[in-house]
Amino acid sequence: MKLKTKLTLFNTISKLVIVTLFVLLLPNLIKKINETYTDNRLHKEKDKVLQTVNALGIKYYIQNGESYAAYTPIKDVYVSLDEDTLKENLDTIQNEERKVENDTIPYRILSHNFKVDKKKYLLEIGISVDTINETSRPLQSIAFMILVVMVILTIVADQLYSNYILRPLGLIIKTKLIGNKFPNFGSYKEVKTTTSDFQHLDISIHEMIKTIESAFQKEREFISNASHELMTPISILQSKIENMFEEENIADELKIRLLEMQKILHRLKSITKTLLLISQIENEQFLKEDNITLNELLQEIYDEISIRLQAKNIHYMVAVPTDLVLINMNKFLLFNLFFNLVNNAIKYNNEGGEIMIEAVKEGSNVVVRISDTGVGISEADLPFIFNRFKKLRQSLQQESFGLGLPIVKSIADFHRIKIEVVSEKEVGSIFKLIFPVEIIG
Repeated sequence: MKLKTKLTLFNTISKLVIVTLFVLLLPNLIKKINETYTDNRLHKEKDKVLQTVNALGIKYYIQNGESYAAYTPIKDVYVSLDEDTLKENLDTIQNEERKVENDTIPYRILSHNFKVDKKKYLLEIGISVDTINETSRPLQSIAFMILVVMVILTIVADQLYSNYILRPLGLIIKTKLIGNKFPNFGSYKEVKTTTSDFQHLDISIHEMIKTIESAFQKEREFISNASHELMTPISILQSKIENMFEEENIADELKIRLLEMQKILHRLKSITKTLLLISQIENEQFLKEDNITLNELLQEIYDEISIRLQAKNIHYMVAVPTDLVLINMNKFLLFNLFFNLVNNAIKYNNEGGEIMIEAVKEGSNVVVRISDTGVGISEADLPFIFNRFKKLRQSLQQESFGLGLPIVKSIADFHRIKIEVVSEKEVGSIFKLIFPVEIIG
């Protein structure tokens, strides 16, 4: 999962957690807000009554000793004023029930007593609890809608900011790693960023790439130079051995030893040529100007290798469209690629086994499968089959150089062909060559 996706996911989950907690706490919050608002309203009404009493006197409300009571038509608010017999001072707000015209209604009531003209009076102002609750529901809805909008806006803002702040990291990955052909990385181009961590990362990756590129270049130069230098003494030794065979007075025992030496030199020459070929491929010393009909190429390989197929009684099948043409290829290299894969399929196959080559369309790509019924490759060896520095057990048993598959990998990379391998011991192997759409005619 990408870092940007992880950050977005975290931000979204954190916001959802906040929303969930807020929704759970919202009823109590709204209730508390409503109560606070109602209490403030009650205190204001009390202050109005007391101001009126101070200005106009208590007779404005109480006349002839009769108590004062007033309420709205729907009985949601009431005010009462009467003489008080309590000795202690009272100034409270609490929920109580009151009977108004035969209706028992729960109110939130402010109770306050005060003295006027040496007499004590009790003032009660009440607001219906149902009225308070009626305002809670719309307030909850409004608060929830505002919260949802704010969460969406913060998620969008977080996403935009994450895209902005992580853009240099994406450029570093795209231009320094994904966008380059390993191990040829080209010239250094600084990624513009004000984040010091990304600046340090950019420079560190560049220094690492320079080290890797230098090491690979030295290895290529060494292989190329060593291969060239080895070919001359090998050719001289071969010529001298061949000249010795032409001498008349040469013992049979010496001839046997010379044959063994000639065989060793032949192996050494083959290894040197192979290393030189790999070096030339990786240094891109071949042109890609050939248009190749794959069916004809496979027929050429069959003509060259048919004797070996007959020797092991292997059934060889090809199911490739006759009109499948590969463009901008190097025929010599592509011949070597398929020849090595078919040669391995024969070498490691069983007597009376099968080799199947088929081409199928997968999306915009063409996939060529080369499958066999041979000894297969162990799961432990599978990751190393294209490593030219590691010789596998099967190669040792077959007296092979172990360089066939490294050549295949170098040629495939040179032509941008992807290789996938599926294998099972004592069942067989399947090599999949995935040809991109741009090299299919």
